Amino acid sequence: MVEQRRSGYLGGMGIKRKNKNRGYQQLRVWEDAIKLYAETCRFLGGWPFEMKRIASQAMASADSIHRNIAEGYCRQSLREYIQYLYIALGSLGESVSGYHAYFTAGQLSEETFESLDQLAFKLENGLLRLVEALERKQETGGWTDTLVVQESNAIYLGTHPNNP
Repeated sequence: MVEQRRSGYLGGMGIKRKNKNRGYQQLRVWEDAIKLYAETCRFLGGWPFEMKRIASQAMASADSIHRNIAEGYCRQSLREYIQYLYIALGSLGESVSGYHAYFTAGQLSEETFESLDQLAFKLENGLLRLVEALERKQETGGWTDTLVVQESNAIYLGTHPNNP
């Protein structure tokens, strides 16, 4: 049952609660970041006790990527969104650097390193393209920088005709 929820979640199949604030869940980079985190946990989660702190840091940096994509998106400010995408890129850089170090130290097999590096490379390119597209929108003014619904405040002040 848990596996069904996991496999149905990504790719938009399991997204049942939609609104403008959860739009990041439709982003390929967010899905790729979730996959990278899951694979990092899978490969590093079984490390021996003396390596748990390093594995924990590696999982935390991979976890930070999808969180920053979501947080930036939910702030609904283009400037902040781009800033958080750059933070996500920084966390991705931290993760990739770790993968290289673990491979060099003989803590990751070549196959595992290649798998993680390939996922990270795809995610990195996706994030860079997203930032580039958003920066173009910023320059052209093609971004709505608000979630404010145009309505009367009268309903909140008790002066609305439907609010006796």
